Amino acid sequence: MAKRLQVILLDPEYREIQRMARSRHMTIAEWVRQALDLARRGESLGDVGKKLEVIRAAARHDYPVSDIGGMLAEVERGYIKGLRS
Repeated sequence: MAKRLQVILLDPEYREIQRMARSRHMTIAEWVRQALDLARRGESLGDVGKKLEVIRAAARHDYPVSDIGGMLAEVERGYIKGLRS
């Protein structure tokens, strides 16, 4: 379901956004949606230190692995098996 978002801008801010949208042949609404999407993707969703510690803890384990050729063949077999199901 779509939701409406209302944002109050000063005239100079609005004109600047309008100018930027026009220069890209976009509506203001589409420009704002894209700007919000970029901001959302750039936002960190957690503590970087904690993320790094989790990666370091995982790297300390000795997981069984194959050579790259073997891993790719296993992935391909999984895809083929999934297509047959």
